[in-house]
Amino acid sequence: MSVMPRSLPPVVRTALRWCGALAFPLLLAALAQLVKGDRDGWGLLMVLLLMLLPVGLLLRRPLPALALMLACWAGGAVTVTSWGVGYVMILMDDLAVALIAATRPRRTSAAAAALTAAVQLVAAFAYISGPAGLSRTVVIIVLGVLVAWTAGDSARERREHAGQLRDRAAAQAVTEERLRIARELHDMVAHSIGIIAIQAGVGSRVIETQPAEARNALSAIEATSRETLAGLRRMLGALRQAGPVPLGSAPGLADVARLAEATAGAGVRVEVRWRGERRPLPAEIEQSAFRIVQEAVTNVVRHAGVPECRVTIEQRAGELAVEVLDEGSGGGPGGAGYGIVGMRERVGLLHGDFAAGPRPGGGFRVAARLPVPR
Repeated sequence: MSVMPRSLPPVVRTALRWCGALAFPLLLAALAQLVKGDRDGWGLLMVLLLMLLPVGLLLRRPLPALALMLACWAGGAVTVTSWGVGYVMILMDDLAVALIAATRPRRTSAAAAALTAAVQLVAAFAYISGPAGLSRTVVIIVLGVLVAWTAGDSARERREHAGQLRDRAAAQAVTEERLRIARELHDMVAHSIGIIAIQAGVGSRVIETQPAEARNALSAIEATSRETLAGLRRMLGALRQAGPVPLGSAPGLADVARLAEATAGAGVRVEVRWRGERRPLPAEIEQSAFRIVQEAVTNVVRHAGVPECRVTIEQRAGELAVEVLDEGSGGGPGGAGYGIVGMRERVGLLHGDFAAGPRPGGGFRVAARLPVPR
């Protein structure tokens, strides 16, 4: 709060502020003598405006500026004014206490409140005669300082609490985005690496006896590698830009057929069953459902040791149900990796239900229910 031009050097501006603050008690005392007996209220207004003189210093050096404001009491300015002007000075001092309490630590504001109350009480006992007037003034002084300090301290606490909430929300957003990127990378890479590993094993076994099959395996490896690299480039390009990674480049349920073809090339036939009326779904539902199917099928390919599995996708009223079943040993998809954890996190973020575990009759089951907003 300053009306001085910014072109002045900082040292000059600081010197002018201190000169104005030091002249404040003298100017107030002189003005009080001039306005003594004023009946129109202009003198009171001029005193009120003069009380704003130390505010610029109050924001930078709160305790020295407050001491200068209180120096009017110690300097005898009250003796030449009516107590109407004195109450205005009390109000301005209390506002200064509230400002300090709102912008400074509690230790500093408590010291400012105690100093203000002490100086005002000393002035009241020194210059007011009569128990009735003295009692009323003491009550006004004590309550005024308490209310001003409490209001300012409450404002400071609310501001600090709001800042903590913003910091916590920012940290939570960073954590959620990091986990989302980790899930995307895991789902994208794990499936492709699984297909590539299986195809490489097939190719190495038949390269001498069945060259045609080896070529098919190498072609599948090439196609899977190119697709994975393209997906990684898209994700890295989105990460270099501001904002979250867009969902528009992510696959959806329409890509389940392509996933089944790629998995068949790895030696596992995927039977896809669609139930219910196929309707457009939100992008996050499409992406999460596809990633759940992809991760579950990848686990079947890598761990179950069976030639086939079944994927059921059903659209019901207000929800999408996904189920992946296999007849394997029952321990594959439930391994200790991040696949099951990632699927559970995806479903949890969409407030759905998730289950994964061995089936009573053998094999493994992954099931997810995703609510679809209207």
